[in-house]
Amino acid sequence: MENLILYYKPTCPYCKKVQRFMGKNGIDIEMRNIDENESIKNELIEKGGKNQVPCLLIEGKAMYESSDIIDYLKENLVK
Repeated sequence: MENLILYYKPTCPYCKKVQRFMGKNGIDIEMRNIDENESIKNELIEKGGKNQVPCLLIEGKAMYESSDIIDYLKENLVK
């Protein structure tokens, strides 16, 4: 499986949309809450270029927008 990390905020409705999709489809990937500590937020900015969530990091490349992330997960992880 590819190296995937989802950066999110618990209060973000778009993050919740992605998380609901993941839950319904049994998708379990690494998740990092950017509100948890400053180093995670800084890591997102360093790797993704901006402070925007949700952000799915795919092999080091950032993907933003909840609908794009869900489409990617559908195509690559839903069985």
